[in-house]
Amino acid sequence: MTLPFPLAPDPDPEAAETGRRLFAGPVTFLKGVTALEALPPPDRTEICFAGRSNVGKSSLINALTGRKGLARASGTPGRTQEINYFALGDRHYLVDLPGYGFAEAPKAVVERWQRLLRAYLAGRPSLRRAFVLIDARHGIKPVDAEILALLDRSAVAFQTVLTKADKIGPAARERVLEQVREALQRHPAACPELVVTSSERGEGIATLRAIIAHLD
Repeated sequence: MTLPFPLAPDPDPEAAETGRRLFAGPVTFLKGVTALEALPPPDRTEICFAGRSNVGKSSLINALTGRKGLARASGTPGRTQEINYFALGDRHYLVDLPGYGFAEAPKAVVERWQRLLRAYLAGRPSLRRAFVLIDARHGIKPVDAEILALLDRSAVAFQTVLTKADKIGPAARERVLEQVREALQRHPAACPELVVTSSERGEGIATLRAIIAHLD
């Protein structure tokens, strides 16, 4: 029986090398954006990473780029309040979105950056794919489902990436994958393959690099 939302296969050697070369090239922080009018021109292929606070976005971006301090991880969930743009070579933007959900910040600040997040996802013409990060220990929660529904409404294709896979055992992993697969069947914008990652162990990094490199 073929599972819905199977795991993305390991890339073939050529695809893996294309991904490796892309991320081995120049990657530079461009700007942090707090208002839509400050976004750079939509003149490159753009991919973004979304996820609830403390899901491991910064760690994953650092693992993908092989640059430990490129994306700054905060010990305080919800501290990142900007849309952070990185130039990936001369043809891609890699975008780190503010964490959604729980945040130790004033309510008005939280609401302002959540509005920015929603406006970005709904109106960025160069956005080719959103990678929605889900903590492998917890699966899809209601706050994640809200973002997935927004992506559906905005017709933005998204791919689900499980993070922190090294923190759970095989049986727990299968239970979470079952929950994620069931939840994704309600979302028409969901890409058909899942990616399971561990920033600590490097699991799934080559696969994700290859996927991004082929989104021109």
